[in-house]
Amino acid sequence: MSEDTADRLAALQAKLNKKLGPEFISQRPGPGGGPKLTYAEGWRIINLANEVFGFNGWSSTVVSLTTDFIDQNEESKRFTVGVTAIIRITLRDGAFHEDIGYGMLENAKSKGAALDKCKKEAVTDGVKRALRNFGNLLGNCLYDKSYTQEVVKIKVPPVSAFSRVQYCRDQLMLTK
Repeated sequence: MSEDTADRLAALQAKLNKKLGPEFISQRPGPGGGPKLTYAEGWRIINLANEVFGFNGWSSTVVSLTTDFIDQNEESKRFTVGVTAIIRITLRDGAFHEDIGYGMLENAKSKGAALDKCKKEAVTDGVKRALRNFGNLLGNCLYDKSYTQEVVKIKVPPVSAFSRVQYCRDQLMLTK
């Protein structure tokens, strides 16, 4: 391995070892009113993966997508659906991780809409779970309960949508 390659790998590993800041972390009520669940939204983790690996430095593949069940309530005619996805994240150099994701919806009016939502949820969950295997920065730190108990106490000031760099249509149009 060249010195340049070793330096790039060390810099990448140093990034991946960092833990997520509070601005990347969300909470929601746990199942059945249990303790709050701490998580990172899918779009945030995908944006971080793009920042760390480059937009063309990684890819995701749906290895399998399985409908676990479709139940219809006889009285209400509503659907409960569960879907499992196995996702592989592959880096440009061929390194990869796979993990499982799950999506479920209860009491849906439409079977098609329930399947659509569950498939998307399962794939997003699988992408997040596979990416976390690359390091703390991509979500693995959320499995450290002592870390999450402390980081959620940090108050993050709201960010205006216009305080970040915005791309407007005129800026994206190619001029002759």
